[in-house]
Amino acid sequence: MSGMSAIMGVMQNAARKAARGLQRDFGEVETLQISRKGPSDFVSRADKKAEEVIHEQLSYARPGYSFLMEEAGEIEGTDKSHRFIVDPIDGTTNFLHGIPHFAISIALEREIDGNPRELVAGLVYNPITDDMWFAEKGRGAYINDGTRGGADRRLKPSQRDLFSDCIFSTGIPFKGKPGHAKYLKELHQVMGTSAGVRRFGAASLDLAWTAAGRYDGFWERGLKPWDIAAGVLIAREAGLQVESLSDGDVMDTGDIIVTNDTLLPMLKDRVT
Repeated sequence: MSGMSAIMGVMQNAARKAARGLQRDFGEVETLQISRKGPSDFVSRADKKAEEVIHEQLSYARPGYSFLMEEAGEIEGTDKSHRFIVDPIDGTTNFLHGIPHFAISIALEREIDGNPRELVAGLVYNPITDDMWFAEKGRGAYINDGTRGGADRRLKPSQRDLFSDCIFSTGIPFKGKPGHAKYLKELHQVMGTSAGVRRFGAASLDLAWTAAGRYDGFWERGLKPWDIAAGVLIAREAGLQVESLSDGDVMDTGDIIVTNDTLLPMLKDRVT
């Protein structure tokens, strides 16, 4: 068992409460696909509504904590040594198109030994599949997917060491953003020597799935802190190497590579 702490219980409760609204909204989005206008405004409201529920729940349980959220931005609390990092829907485009691959991502940073940027708890929750991936610093990484009587199962990353046997996950730069030519070169180099590359459109789930051994590694550039905060901790606690592809801390650069010790130099060689 994971020996889940009180704060993780609070975070999971907040995610599940927000998920109820997203589950209803997702059903509506599927019916809106036939309209010419499309459901983008509806999804924007769903995003904000979910974020408000999470903020309300976490603020009630931990008054004074600061927040960094995708929609509302930075909210400074009276307790500056704790900060929640929240993405109410990671994989919004999937949500928008009725694809059931998106997640709520919640992480907690705490000031430890003068370092205000220490990730201490994180969860990634897919409301449609009811998969709850979570980790706390020093306690390991787990999944609760509703099976086995609701028991938490420890995540076990892939230990493959032959690059040609590996499947990697990635993200494609958004339209209008720089980096497409570089990305295509990286993709060519990984695809040409591996068993395949997947692009599912939700970085938080890419990280969780890598921690669970479904992928052998993951790389992407230009991500935001709320995209990766929870997933970074989950991957690290599962025993994976998490590094930045550019100079600086991965939470600042948003340029991330994640895999096991053996594959790290091989994947880095192809994407840097």
